[in-house]
Amino acid sequence: MIKDFILDLFDVVTFLVFVGGIVLFVRFFIFNPYTVVWESMSPTFHESDFIIVDKMSSKYGELKRWDVIVFVPPGKDIPYIKRIVWLPGETVKVKDGSVQICKNISNSQKCEKLDESYLPEGLKTEARCGITEFPVDKGFFVMWDNRPHSTDSLCCFGLGCYNNANYLVPDDRIIGKVSFRLFPFAQATANSTN
Repeated sequence: MIKDFILDLFDVVTFLVFVGGIVLFVRFFIFNPYTVVWESMSPTFHESDFIIVDKMSSKYGELKRWDVIVFVPPGKDIPYIKRIVWLPGETVKVKDGSVQICKNISNSQKCEKLDESYLPEGLKTEARCGITEFPVDKGFFVMWDNRPHSTDSLCCFGLGCYNNANYLVPDDRIIGKVSFRLFPFAQATANSTN
């Protein structure tokens, strides 16, 4: 009887260790849960939205314009959530209340207004920290959806774009791409303001 109990207990413990190992592997290497803090990504994401971040997409170069990512900005130590608005070789310009994407073509620059249909109608994007043009070479230029209340690439994540502060998010600072959103039920871990 005791021998059977010990064998059953061993089986249960072995099963729990195996399942726990799989859960930890998925949690640390494939998907990560976060809760959005503040309203900086409104109207797309709201405070207390529970999101799942796909960590594999950023590792294999699958990020593109409009993707929402979680990352740790240069000079900061907490995760932020923002939207990618660049492509390689482009320059981001803030002009007349909108964002323009410019490409260098045959010694001239062709600019077009960025389609931001995900933003509320009439929302304007203003230059911050005295800079209106941001060349993008390595890294990601990111912005919040709630533009009037933002600490994003436009102002070097609240550090001010002075003394070589970086407005781009390097690949190695990206945690992953937001895969989907659930309703709130977890502790706050992804910060979207400062």
